[in-house]
Amino acid sequence: MSDSSASAGTTGFDQILAFTVPERNARGRMVRLGPVLDDVIAAHAYPAPIRSLLAEALVLAALLGSLLKDEESQLTMQAQTQEGVVDLLVCDYRAGELRGYVRFDRARLDELGPSPTLHALFGNGYLAITFDLAATGQRYQGIVPLEGETIAAACESYFVQSEQIPTLIRLGVRSDATGCVAGGLLIQHLPEGEEGRERLHVQLDHPEWEHMRIMGGAVSAAELVDPGLDLETVLWRLFHEEQEVRVDRGKQIVKGCRCTSDYYRSVLSRFGAAERTEMRNEDGLILVDCAFCSRVFEIDLD
Repeated sequence: MSDSSASAGTTGFDQILAFTVPERNARGRMVRLGPVLDDVIAAHAYPAPIRSLLAEALVLAALLGSLLKDEESQLTMQAQTQEGVVDLLVCDYRAGELRGYVRFDRARLDELGPSPTLHALFGNGYLAITFDLAATGQRYQGIVPLEGETIAAACESYFVQSEQIPTLIRLGVRSDATGCVAGGLLIQHLPEGEEGRERLHVQLDHPEWEHMRIMGGAVSAAELVDPGLDLETVLWRLFHEEQEVRVDRGKQIVKGCRCTSDYYRSVLSRFGAAERTEMRNEDGLILVDCAFCSRVFEIDLD
């Protein structure tokens, strides 16, 4: 790696950068979302605080989802509450496809001002992270309170409590008239290797992890969202003194709403005839509204 500005052959927007630091038993992921982020957010007229919230969540979904080894596996991240201004935030990642949606109360949001806290948005909400593993058909889910200043803090708690893996996450979001850019860094300590989930305890004071936590924590939000810096340059700035850093460019990320008329037909066919009759409008069509892409599908089951 070299300390140079973004250039051909390096990692810029909408691509995962995976890395490992063997001497420290650590792995990591970096990503900077740009055009894909604008595509996802453009589906709805989100106000600024919700745009920033969704941007952070999409970066997290990309970072966590890129940890999956099987391309058909899926990561779903859902933040929910029954009392907050935001009652639902959901994002998922599968094989480089990313999508997300936020449902919120606009009137209550306007009362909070331009920079509401996470607690003001969700109240006593929770974060559910679900890994659906295609190869085995297994599903792993962990649920943690939405505590702290950011969703990233809740994700760190998830890995410590549910996965027993010390984890550092740093995010940055920049939104202006030219669009939205969001970047993220994830680092994990895996002294027992990546295979298996049974770990007796989390060594948050392990010297290897303490070193990685300090070095990784030095990254700034400005570096994560600066389009003039490729991700390799950011990584070099953090870990150029390490004996070895292995880098692998991962998946290119695209907007991944997977809703189609055929898919909805298959879902509706599972309902009974009487139920489907009640769903039809005066033209005999069933209208299905996709929250992710803000499209209405007209389904004619006949």
